[in-house]
Amino acid sequence: MNNKKTYLTLLIILVIIAVFGLKTIFKNIPGSSQEIIQTEQITTGDDIKVTFLELGSKGCIPCDKMQPIMEEIEKEYQGQVEVIFHDVKTPAGKPYIKEFGIRAIPTQVFLDKDGKEYFRHLGFFPKEEVVKVLQQQGVE
Repeated sequence: MNNKKTYLTLLIILVIIAVFGLKTIFKNIPGSSQEIIQTEQITTGDDIKVTFLELGSKGCIPCDKMQPIMEEIEKEYQGQVEVIFHDVKTPAGKPYIKEFGIRAIPTQVFLDKDGKEYFRHLGFFPKEEVVKVLQQQGVE
């Protein structure tokens, strides 16, 4: 009887270790959204100082108002800022809801050159304010 309890306890511990171990392994699989962001930064050059992510949806009024601002930022700061839009209401964009903890759209997430988030904003974000956030990372 005691041996059965011991084996059962060991089995439970092994299952717990396996589940948490697999979770860590799957989180770091190439092609995950974090990997994609880093790959995009690498392929655009070493001068990228900021990745400006917009998480929103087509047809959302504040999201649509952000589109011209994102286009201007992309043109004016080409080579320094990578601008990426994820439509979180599409199958391709849904994983970013969980990855970035999106509670409302639009959400702007700013990543430094190492891919670490340094600023986040919810809602419409005027261009002047976006520029101030970019300048925090040396964007000129």
